[in-house]
Amino acid sequence: MSSTDVEQGDEKLAYEKAFAPSGGGAGADIGTGTHHNLDSLEVLGYKPELQRNRSLFTLLFQSLAIAAIPYAEGGPLISAIYGGGQLPFFVGWIIILVLDECIALSLSELASRYPTSAGPYYWSFQVATRNKTVLSFFTAWIWLIGNWTITLSVNFGLATLISATVSIYHPDFVMTDWQLLLVFYAICLISLAICTFGNRFLPMVDIICAAWTVLGIIAVLISLSVKAEAGRHSAAYTLGHYDKSFSGWGGFTFFIGLLPAAYTFCALGMISSMAEEVSDPAVKVPRAMSLCVPIGGFAGLFYIIPICATMPPLADVLNSPGGQAAPYIFHTVMGTPGGGLGLTFIVLGVTMFCSISITVAASRCTWAVARDEAIPAAKLFARVNNKLGVPVWALILVTVVQMLLGLINLGSSSAFTAFDSVSVIALSVSYAIPISLSLFWNKRAEVSKAQWNCGPIIGPIVNTVSLCWIAFEVVLFSMPTALPVTSTSMNYASVVFVGFGAISVFWYLVYARKVYKGPPTSDGL
Repeated sequence: MSSTDVEQGDEKLAYEKAFAPSGGGAGADIGTGTHHNLDSLEVLGYKPELQRNRSLFTLLFQSLAIAAIPYAEGGPLISAIYGGGQLPFFVGWIIILVLDECIALSLSELASRYPTSAGPYYWSFQVATRNKTVLSFFTAWIWLIGNWTITLSVNFGLATLISATVSIYHPDFVMTDWQLLLVFYAICLISLAICTFGNRFLPMVDIICAAWTVLGIIAVLISLSVKAEAGRHSAAYTLGHYDKSFSGWGGFTFFIGLLPAAYTFCALGMISSMAEEVSDPAVKVPRAMSLCVPIGGFAGLFYIIPICATMPPLADVLNSPGGQAAPYIFHTVMGTPGGGLGLTFIVLGVTMFCSISITVAASRCTWAVARDEAIPAAKLFARVNNKLGVPVWALILVTVVQMLLGLINLGSSSAFTAFDSVSVIALSVSYAIPISLSLFWNKRAEVSKAQWNCGPIIGPIVNTVSLCWIAFEVVLFSMPTALPVTSTSMNYASVVFVGFGAISVFWYLVYARKVYKGPPTSDGL
């Protein structure tokens, strides 16, 4: 008997206990069966269509793969330099861990009460006391935009990282926009193929990713600490150096340095879209979600501290090829192109794993939204290929959307880079809507019934901290990194976000309001 079979047997026993009838009353027959014989998903109003082939650990590993700490911290590292260097890079990491764990705990309560791939828009529908349908529709679209753009951000970031890596060996080489686009397209298609045809192997891929990440962080820690060709800094400089002369923001500069850490855990809620592929999701999904930040945060310290201790002059890092600081730092600190390439290859591997894991999660989100008829051609994108066990058309849609948006980079790279910020803004807003509805409208009545919840004291505190942080985060990711602002350095995230919002409003008014009735009404688990 496989471990999956054992978990499914445990799930059946758990639900038989949870829904066992008492005196023939509350647990009475429903149709031809009984409540306790239903799959947990049927209790929430959906028919099970996906294979439950994941465990708590593979779910946790997938969430860590999506966080992709070496890439997520190394990719936007330039922002930490503009933000002042070592102090915001290190201290900012600690601050963000606390703030994002509050978001993780808030989402975990909702995911435990309503464990479905529909995620935030399902939660909004269930906890809202009025205007349920409209609120859930726009939450669904914001959630969808966040999933699409964060996947785009990772895949295009990988293409840019490859370009910067080539520059280590060929300093005069500059990849053209067309060449970069083709590399990006290749990454999208590779991820599509793996996610479509390798679904039964994906839990193992997440395990390999976890091992790769841990060994990679250890390799970076040892290599940078031993070589340190650019010199080693004192402990005070390593953890406390702060130069606010680069951004032009004055006293606000420190907060610019929070961007890499905030970007790292912005997608922590995406694991909720995997709820229909794990047994006992009411417990395992919130556990994976809440453990991602502390485990990832602890591991990240062993990656951040050696970089802070051996970092070359900040002004030099700002001129890194392709705006990718990590390959430049590795090359400089190791002292040879080969050494730099070896460490960069570790980050490339982490990013490729992230591309696969985040594409899977985004496709499940897309499929769930289509299942409730919130997007055009919903019936097509809601299909699940029974042979492959995956929503193939949803995967294709995620890939096509990315490839079309990638064309924008040919016209304006600054407009395209706004998608990095849009992804964080959209995901954060999609988290804030159900959290705020649960806290203020529902008075936490629903989440208090969840199998996994924070209780009547800690719960409201983490909800409030989450909403305050999200409000500030939206402002932070809408700002340009440095002053003075030019047409190139301008942050167009707010414009792009509003543009996506206008599309959703148009679709709702033209067609969706006639067919979208919201997800099924449910009393939760």
